[in-house]
Amino acid sequence: MAKREHVSETPATQLLKAHKVAYTEHPYEYLEHGGAQHSAAVLGLDPFMVVKTLIMQDQDAKPLVVLMHGNRKVSTKNLARQIGAKSVEPCAPEVANRHSGYLVGGTSPFGTRRDMPVYIEESILGLPRIAINGGRRGFLVQIDPRVCVELLGARPVQCALAE
Repeated sequence: MAKREHVSETPATQLLKAHKVAYTEHPYEYLEHGGAQHSAAVLGLDPFMVVKTLIMQDQDAKPLVVLMHGNRKVSTKNLARQIGAKSVEPCAPEVANRHSGYLVGGTSPFGTRRDMPVYIEESILGLPRIAINGGRRGFLVQIDPRVCVELLGARPVQCALAE
């Protein structure tokens, strides 16, 4: 059995602990541009239950967070329509880093530097557990997906596209 190393606290794990959220830690070897598919493969998880944290912005450059299945893409058209925006696009990495306080590839929706509206692909809420970034590259935490609604006020949307 592989030894589990403990990952030092991040703003995300501090927030989860403060709210007494049960989670398990899953460190893995980070791969630049490997994304959720890579982390799912090395951890032996279904990429559908690995959730990406995407920092996007609307037409006024107001940031927002989108939580999406690891093996799906976001239909920005569908998302914009559902949230009442003219358009939505991904933020440039340095802009995303500034909004979230995390490095791209290690972005968690928990403990972000700025308060941003959070949108979650509706089908994620039907999963028993999800693996989501714990606030560092190469580090996922497994939680009940309803925590995203309870702690972050995440609003369900339907904007998934097959990869």
